[in-house]
Amino acid sequence: MRIYLDHNATTPPAPAVVDMMARVAGDAWGNASSIHHYGQQAKAALDEARGQIATLIGGDAAEVVFTAGGTESDNAAIRGAAEALEATGRRHLVTTTIEHEGVLATMKALGRRGWNVTYVPVDASGIVSVEAVASAITSETALVSVMHANNEIGTIQPIAAIADAAHARGALMHTDAVQSAGKLPVDVSRIGVDLLSLSAHKFYGPKGAGALWVRRGVRLVPFMTGGRQERGRRAGTENVAALAGMGVAAALARQSMGTWSEAASAPSSGEGARLAALRDRLEAGILAGVSGSERNGTGDPRVPNTCNISFDRVESESLLIGLDLEGIAVSSGSACSSGTLEPSHVLKAMGLPHARTLGSVRFSLGAMNTEAEIDHVVSVLPRLVDKLRSLTLVSRR
Repeated sequence: MRIYLDHNATTPPAPAVVDMMARVAGDAWGNASSIHHYGQQAKAALDEARGQIATLIGGDAAEVVFTAGGTESDNAAIRGAAEALEATGRRHLVTTTIEHEGVLATMKALGRRGWNVTYVPVDASGIVSVEAVASAITSETALVSVMHANNEIGTIQPIAAIADAAHARGALMHTDAVQSAGKLPVDVSRIGVDLLSLSAHKFYGPKGAGALWVRRGVRLVPFMTGGRQERGRRAGTENVAALAGMGVAAALARQSMGTWSEAASAPSSGEGARLAALRDRLEAGILAGVSGSERNGTGDPRVPNTCNISFDRVESESLLIGLDLEGIAVSSGSACSSGTLEPSHVLKAMGLPHARTLGSVRFSLGAMNTEAEIDHVVSVLPRLVDKLRSLTLVSRR
């Protein structure tokens, strides 16, 4: 038995996505910038995908800019907005300490170029304070960038209130919605952002396909220059097959997501509710069955598929290897940081003890997971953790 519980790293493409990509690659292989029949076939495929993505987030198709993924979308939003506003004297940026590396590395790069960047801390819940962000915004702030849902612990940030605070000081608001789009309702009008990043492979679409939603009237300086593709906002011939697949994935996500209870900040029906029930079953089973285990981050609000648990006196790398040998795939945090020896920057930013950050494991569920799989993981973990702890005791003697 093989069990995949690393859907925040990537998701398997849905069969309908694969079918669409194969069809477009074979039948609509023209250059979408060409005016002849073959080009217009490709353009029609892009137009359909653009509309499907816009519908997923409550935007307009003309506001969707295709990219190669979430990291490029983050770069395009942050660099583009910063450079567009640089001449106005706004050379200040605000973000949080728990952002994805696509945001943090971009902010640091701009900081080296003379931009003033404020990194707002979070508390032990993993949620940033609206007041803390608001107090960091000044009359020189060009852009505030706060992720919608965290990729490691799943916490959902109060984006609408933060956007209000940004706009009150004349700043633009960007959110990295890579881990929320397709998992929970995202409506750009309701949350009030100006820029929103998303990535196809996080909701059963292909890798190498993403989008940046840009509110009408927001000016960006394109950081990729060349041709006039994407209305001059992103140069380069579009990957039509992958983007068509992303469109299908967006349509499927919207159909399966279900409804959410705003009061409870939780799904009340559909795939979201099913995943939340499985996640809670997994979390409760682990916390009850494994001594010295603790959940990281708040229980609510969270995306429905994610939980992050620390295991006392166990190194996460050893546990990941042990679980993989049992046929269970999980991670210790962001896939973009795998291979490093550093503990999670998210858990460090939450103020967790060093030992606890070293023993953390992220479980992220998806469409293929079942109750039987969850119960199997819960049954395997106590034995595996006990074994690793006993080996640690032997090595210390």
